[in-house]
Amino acid sequence: MGVVTVGELKTSISGKRSFRPSSTIRHAATEWPISDVSSDVTIEIEASSFALHKFPLVSRSGRIRRLLIEAKDATISRMNLSLIPGGPEAFELAAKFCYGINIEITLSNVAMLRCAAHFLEMTEEFVQKNLEARTEAYLKDTVLPNISNSISVLHRCECLSPVSEEINLVNRLINAIANNACKEQLASGLLKLDHNFPMKTMPNIEPETPSDWWGKSLSVLNLEFFQRVLTAVKSKGLKQDMISKILINYTHNSLQGLVIRDPHIVRGSLLDMELQKKQRVIVEAMVSLLPTQSRRSSVPMAFLSSLLKTAIASSASTSCRSDLERRIGLQLDQAILEDILIPANSYGNNHGTMYDTESILRIFSIFLNLDEDDDEDNRMRDESEMAYDFDSPGSPKQSSILKVSKLLDTYLAEIALDTNLLPSKFIALAELLPDHARIISDGLYRAVDIFLKVHPNIKDSERYRLCKTIDCQKLSQEACSHAAQNERLPVQMAVQVLYFEQIRLRNAMNGGHNQFFFGTINSQLPQRSSSGAGSGAISPRDNYASVRRENRELKLEVARMRMRLTDLEKDHVSMKQELVRSHPANKIFKSFTKKLSKQLNSLFRINNLKPIGSKPNAESRFLFQRRRRHSIS
Repeated sequence: MGVVTVGELKTSISGKRSFRPSSTIRHAATEWPISDVSSDVTIEIEASSFALHKFPLVSRSGRIRRLLIEAKDATISRMNLSLIPGGPEAFELAAKFCYGINIEITLSNVAMLRCAAHFLEMTEEFVQKNLEARTEAYLKDTVLPNISNSISVLHRCECLSPVSEEINLVNRLINAIANNACKEQLASGLLKLDHNFPMKTMPNIEPETPSDWWGKSLSVLNLEFFQRVLTAVKSKGLKQDMISKILINYTHNSLQGLVIRDPHIVRGSLLDMELQKKQRVIVEAMVSLLPTQSRRSSVPMAFLSSLLKTAIASSASTSCRSDLERRIGLQLDQAILEDILIPANSYGNNHGTMYDTESILRIFSIFLNLDEDDDEDNRMRDESEMAYDFDSPGSPKQSSILKVSKLLDTYLAEIALDTNLLPSKFIALAELLPDHARIISDGLYRAVDIFLKVHPNIKDSERYRLCKTIDCQKLSQEACSHAAQNERLPVQMAVQVLYFEQIRLRNAMNGGHNQFFFGTINSQLPQRSSSGAGSGAISPRDNYASVRRENRELKLEVARMRMRLTDLEKDHVSMKQELVRSHPANKIFKSFTKKLSKQLNSLFRINNLKPIGSKPNAESRFLFQRRRRHSIS
């Protein structure tokens, strides 16, 4: 087999490598190999070939030396090294090193040079300061002490498997990232202490946290390496808020090109299924890396909501969706309407609902089933948090329930516009909250009215059950006026609304609104559950704290009632006149009073009594006195 003449190496790395004969190769420093001797071995790597000399290669590479020794043909002139990590580019640099040419080790090539040196067995056994030792020195001095450099080199290791794993390079880089991140976190905490305590007069300078300057760099890693890095930093004690920031940034960058679907892609096609698979893998991985579930989680609600929407759209596993639903339920009081408007995964179903109401039903149920004095949370609370829970003027639990009730009413009004929504699902959501969760039922009434307007053909039994979820005593004056004239409501509800309106009107006209007002408010006060502070199984300290909290709740409610009562007293005279003149229920009340007066007068005439409004005659006075004496005796 012929041998290629020594000459100038072409600059192309990816193309076919060969040597062009040249008689003036010594004038250029970049021309190699520099020798007047013809090459005696050709190294083939993928589509490239290198015409080189055996002596400089065997002097530094144990693998090439062994292959030449093991070859039966002593005059072998071709050798295939296609399995070398880094391919032709790595071998070219290693070959130059064998020829004594000074090569520059950088962040972009140190990983492949280290793997190539291991593959070619370029160790100290053959020559001092061989390629393996040179790359190790660069890793220890430049790469491992720096987080960003370690991430950059780790990214280069993704295409160098399995050699990068065999030499433990990947694990060393991951451990270096985790250790340096925790050191930076400790230094940042000490800097905060230094600014807050010794120098209080100086402005509080917020130091740069690790996640601000290296967390975003992790987005270049593939999913496997990112999971390993995040698992390592979590085990080393990195703060959960920093872990959340890193997760959010990586998820956003990974799903950015997958969530927004190309409208030209046919749903159900191979390309669409491939995109769904990628989404599913990323979402399930991110959920597994989320911090521990907690009501005070550092993970934003908007991020959890977007993860759940993507999980449903990509048909993620049931455990993944359940984990996200529980996390959202734990901090549901932080959500807004957009967070719970989760589209239903109804591909190819034109009669499907617009929103996934089943997930929302589970999320709200999780929130309502939370125990306020959960043992796990109590173990995690410090003294400052306990002071807030027990000594604050308002109950965090009750305020959270009120927020969630408003959120649910707004959600019901939104999904009521869906013509494909079944009444049973709407009713299940409307019946979900307890009585004390709503101070006013106007939001629920509005949602029910919208649903009845969009679904005019529902059964009477469903219509009645739906309207039964509304507490007519908690409707405002405007809502009652609207309900009294609403033809979509069942007759029973209209009568109930009129009854309570007449009671309200009568109390307002007679000046007895104080009693009615306080009675209504008292019925709205939240009731303690049997598993709460009223249980006899809790400690005396917790019982005392619970009583203090309930007293503060009552004081707050009394203060609110006093303010409202003052406003009512100021407007009492004008409201009384306005109600008599313009209240729609007043006409009905007047007609009802007239009919009742007529019936009573007819009864009085039959019994020889004077009509209502006339003075009693002697006979009626005699009968009245006789009945009175009889009743007394």
